Amino acid sequence: MDSFSSHRHAANSVVVDPCRTAVVVVDMSNDFCKDGGLMVLPGADSLYAPQRAIIDATRSAGGVVVFVCDSHRHGMRREREFMKRTPHCWADTWGSAVVDELAPRGDDHIVLKRRYSGFFQTDLDLTLKDMEVDTLIVMGVVTNICVRSTVHDAFFLGYRVVVPQDCVAATGPREQESSLYDIGTHFGVVSHSAAVVAALVDGRPVANEIDE
Repeated sequence: MDSFSSHRHAANSVVVDPCRTAVVVVDMSNDFCKDGGLMVLPGADSLYAPQRAIIDATRSAGGVVVFVCDSHRHGMRREREFMKRTPHCWADTWGSAVVDELAPRGDDHIVLKRRYSGFFQTDLDLTLKDMEVDTLIVMGVVTNICVRSTVHDAFFLGYRVVVPQDCVAATGPREQESSLYDIGTHFGVVSHSAAVVAALVDGRPVANEIDE
């Protein structure tokens, strides 16, 4: 660990209370994950199984499941994301829909976003506050863009954040390692899906694997 990042509290784990926890699934949409999508991230489909394990455990334990989805309207004169990125996830299309492997249930929550962060000018924070949630398990794509932006805002807004590293994927190995390192040293706890499921099932603390 670098000398700057080492300046932090020794206590570096999270006890997950399912009743005050939400899984925030970021951008697991067809355009990013499926053949034929407008901006596919290679390997995104490898996230389905560990993500589903956490989603199922959260539901069984009484937690909240939120799908945060990119959704862009036609006719915008200056769509900020499209100034940097290929147009994608048009509203009300197959591309903006959550992949079938993780299809939301009727009691899950859907939050639509038009910027990288799931919190930026959406009702995600209000929804979580109304559900009395204070701990977030954030997973999805892309680690170094939308996941990271969402984690930053979650931390700034006072949430405890857990990121299972086998449930997120970046644009490359360097970006994955760097983003997870920064999250684990400055914004939250980085773990694996098995540890998060165990925490939801039996209450054991989720340790920060960046320390290991």
